[in-house]
Amino acid sequence: MIFDFCVVGGGIVGLATARELLRRRPGSSLVLLEKESSLAQHQTSHNSGVIHSGIYYLPGSLKATLCRRGEAATKSFCDEHSIPYEACGKMIVATSAFQFRRLDALFERAQENGIGVERLSAEVLKRQEPNIVGMGALLVKSAGIVDYQRVAEAMGEIVRSSGGEILSGVQVNAIRESSDHVEIRAGDQRLAAKQLIVCAGLQSDRLAKIAGLAIDYQIIPFRGEYYRLPAKLNGIVRHLIYPVPNPDLPFLGIHLTRMIDGGITVGPNAVLGLAREGYPKFSFSLQDVGEYARFPGFWKMIASNLAPGLVEIRNSLWKSWYLGECRKYCPSLTIDDLLPAKPGIRAHAVMSDGAIVHDFLFAQTDRMLHVCNAPSPAATSAIPIAEMIADKCLKGG
Repeated sequence: MIFDFCVVGGGIVGLATARELLRRRPGSSLVLLEKESSLAQHQTSHNSGVIHSGIYYLPGSLKATLCRRGEAATKSFCDEHSIPYEACGKMIVATSAFQFRRLDALFERAQENGIGVERLSAEVLKRQEPNIVGMGALLVKSAGIVDYQRVAEAMGEIVRSSGGEILSGVQVNAIRESSDHVEIRAGDQRLAAKQLIVCAGLQSDRLAKIAGLAIDYQIIPFRGEYYRLPAKLNGIVRHLIYPVPNPDLPFLGIHLTRMIDGGITVGPNAVLGLAREGYPKFSFSLQDVGEYARFPGFWKMIASNLAPGLVEIRNSLWKSWYLGECRKYCPSLTIDDLLPAKPGIRAHAVMSDGAIVHDFLFAQTDRMLHVCNAPSPAATSAIPIAEMIADKCLKGG
């Protein structure tokens, strides 16, 4: 049998893509392959759970456009499938004169991106968030929280009920494209599909290579470490509390995040990962490290980000320094308040010249489409990303 579609990757982007293809082409045969024993086991279930608004992103970029559409689409999907979420709003808090000046640029960017945002003085900030200090803040009311693993699992049920097949515990190790189909080998299984869509996250570069694509990037893993506050502090904030981001870095900085289960997490930081999928601290994979150590772009990226990288390593190794970052805007926190929480590993595509790819990156042939880079906020944007992928795959079909 030759399937109409084969989707590789059971994270939220792959599941949203499978759902969209079956929505547009009812009755099509589709198989989704996931190497883990269950769905959404990596970036989808190891993030802050934030429904982002898109305030940070360059106007006109795919990140900005897809995030704005994704925020509304995610909430609509949750409403339709009775998945709890909360539009609790996000405060971006300036704790220094430099950050306070940066609020002006963020406010202008919000306006360009069509995002409703409110300027808050220090006094108003203090009234709304008594435990937070700052020179001022921006309030983004549309930002929210959700459990993305639950969203992904609901998408998986839709795929199955629409006639799609999901195979778990199946790792793809060979891909060969011919004129009329793509052959996929996954362990002992041999599959074929008229179109292959690869949404492999942390493994995207490896699957692109085994498919024979000439790529100029490599995935470099960055580990994000979180702490969870004790239950007695669940009411310490009413909103999501974010610092003003450094415009030169791809990370937003350590923030206080309300979770849909009622708890609050602190984080993440961003340290170089020594294993693509090694979640316990100090996990190490010789294959993963050796692979990026041989990649010229890795060393160029490290050289241009050495100073902030060393700060992140320091904060990771010494809890007191991590706490110091949190206390810049929440001074009442103590070191005993930082309880263990599960980390995340973010896939960053780095080009051979050392440039970190900040936007979405795709590679396409006649019968294959590879999602090479789906940066944060990919979870928020999963539904419109899937629509864009379907447009590309079904064009002329």
